[in-house]
Amino acid sequence: MVAGFDSERLDRLRAVVQADVDRGRYHGAVIRLARGGEVGFHEAIGFGDAAHARPLATDSVFSIFSGTKALINVLVLRAVELGWFALTDRMSDIVPEFTGAPRDRATIFHFLTHTTGMPGVWEPRAGGTYDRLADAVTAVCELIPGAVEPGTRCDYSPMANHVLLAEALRRRDPAGRDIRRIVQEDLLDPLGMVDTGLGLRPELRERHIVPDLRGVVPITHRSHENDDPQGLFVAERNEATWVGASSTAADLGRLVDMLNGEGTLEGARVLAPPTIRLARTTWTGDMPNELYRTVALRAGYAVPPASLGLGFNLRGSGIPVHQMGTLTSPSTFGNYGAGSVLFWVDPELDLTFVALTAGLLPQAENIARFQQLSDLAVGAAQ
Repeated sequence: MVAGFDSERLDRLRAVVQADVDRGRYHGAVIRLARGGEVGFHEAIGFGDAAHARPLATDSVFSIFSGTKALINVLVLRAVELGWFALTDRMSDIVPEFTGAPRDRATIFHFLTHTTGMPGVWEPRAGGTYDRLADAVTAVCELIPGAVEPGTRCDYSPMANHVLLAEALRRRDPAGRDIRRIVQEDLLDPLGMVDTGLGLRPELRERHIVPDLRGVVPITHRSHENDDPQGLFVAERNEATWVGASSTAADLGRLVDMLNGEGTLEGARVLAPPTIRLARTTWTGDMPNELYRTVALRAGYAVPPASLGLGFNLRGSGIPVHQMGTLTSPSTFGNYGAGSVLFWVDPELDLTFVALTAGLLPQAENIARFQQLSDLAVGAAQ
């Protein structure tokens, strides 16, 4: 047994990933499991590229796509605790450009729970360059309308929600900092997340796994720094607060261990325990997440409830098809990134899970892959 895990079951987890790599399902993975903050499994399996020319390492740096949203979610909850704004404040009162009914009635709560009433738009205008927060805010305010009354439908927001949540942080920050400084100074530095940031620092470039989108994400992610249609993921700096962070399994492990510690890690307090408990409570009732309704219908399985907390996805009750597994506790919560990234906390099992993979998978296949890996992780817990 290693740190609360069964060694034979960890061998099984390793073997499943290796078999996936061998048959070309994806290129490789770095996985970290911990119980009570004690790491019991942290391994790199496979490669960072389709040619299998670049072996992964445990310190490989990945673009984490929508896993970026977790950083903003935590900072928004922290801002509520500090009185910068309230969950019940309307976004239009913080960002006055966000006008027009019914979307102007959406509150911070609606933004965290993906119930603003706006449709799930991947990019406001095809081919646009939105790596600067000011440009993204203008585009969202001008181009994404409100479709229904806030609170009546759950539409996963690939971009808009975390553009405006980040702008709310910036506008209400007493020190007047830009969003990159807020993320760095209020979250990454306190948690010792030394390899994480919005963009890719020069010293991390050699360890970075350039995303192989494999046609799974049919949009561009442009940068002012280069001419690559997906140049955001290799640029040194960005303010793409919905998709632009890079990180390692170790760093994301520190984030989830903080969440498992109800807001504190090694004496650094980011959030209060009651806030964590509120954040891991389901606030979307029986509503489905419209994005995953479509995924479920296409894949031929029952449409699951959205099961969204305050910025976090929850496993929830019942036994739906779910990337956080079927064996995890209903209170399990976490975040994910397009076809490649998942991290979660199971507070009942005192278990945290981080998986960063290379070679994006389509949505339904990705959910099935992570459901299996999540169940294997629970099965390895001793």
